[in-house]
Amino acid sequence: MPAPAKPAKIVSLIASATEIVCALGARDRLVGRSHECDYPPDILELPQLTEPKFPVEGSSSEIDKRVKAVVEEGLSVYRVDADALESLSPDIIVTQDHCEVCAVSLSDVEDAVCAWSGRNAEIVSLHPGSLADIWADIAKVASALGDPEAGETLIARSMARMETIAAEARKAKSKPSIAMIEWIDPMMGGGNWMPELVEMAGATDFLAKPGEPSPWVEWDDILKEDPDIVFVHPCGFDIPRTLQEMPILEAKPGWQDLKAVRDGKIFVADGNQYFNRPGPRVVESLEILAEIAHPDLFPPRFEGTGWIRYAGTSS
Repeated sequence: MPAPAKPAKIVSLIASATEIVCALGARDRLVGRSHECDYPPDILELPQLTEPKFPVEGSSSEIDKRVKAVVEEGLSVYRVDADALESLSPDIIVTQDHCEVCAVSLSDVEDAVCAWSGRNAEIVSLHPGSLADIWADIAKVASALGDPEAGETLIARSMARMETIAAEARKAKSKPSIAMIEWIDPMMGGGNWMPELVEMAGATDFLAKPGEPSPWVEWDDILKEDPDIVFVHPCGFDIPRTLQEMPILEAKPGWQDLKAVRDGKIFVADGNQYFNRPGPRVVESLEILAEIAHPDLFPPRFEGTGWIRYAGTSS
């Protein structure tokens, strides 16, 4: 009898895809990761295959300027270690073609693979712009892994959990307005799948539209709406890193006059682990929003880890 085929070796070059692979039960097949892949924690032991082409330290404004400078030169934001990638001999490489800032691009990976000789690797590129796209990407990865049933099960389980949360949120007597802030300086609203999460959490989003890219936002837009809640979740920032940026918002004219400030409804979330990762933990992201929008209906399960209430620079 012929020897059974060896399980395909997988490299994931985007954090959300790493979580998808692990949630599908294929953690043991991962052999490499990106510099941003950090969950589940044990994947940190895998070789890191990417790095940013610019310093990631500094304020959000400084980071934004560095990113734009690289992009304006027609260059990609991240670097792929082609030699290290080839040495791992992966059968499947998962990347993305949705955002040039979120992770290495499809063209980066294709360039790296083109340098190889005598080996073919399947490149699976994800493009999550909405909740439906997230489910489609999970199905795409599951199919590439040869286990579409696992994808169907994960999707069905995730959707059922989210519907349970949404059904509870529909019991609320009001729908608070939320200013979803995905980047502080310059200011950006939370787009793509986040307006859908806001709606499912029983709230309203006035800064972005479902399925559309995250928009640049003027401070006057916030002042004019005077939202019930200000929710700050910068892409790539954890809670301590975001707290360093909050004085920028507090210095805005009219900050103290905002209803959300007066009512103590300014919240800071871990935008790195949640919200900006279009993978299995989109469910937890919805639950966090529900906890904040309707604390009378949802116990604060993620308070202190996924989100905190912000009371000012002394908090």
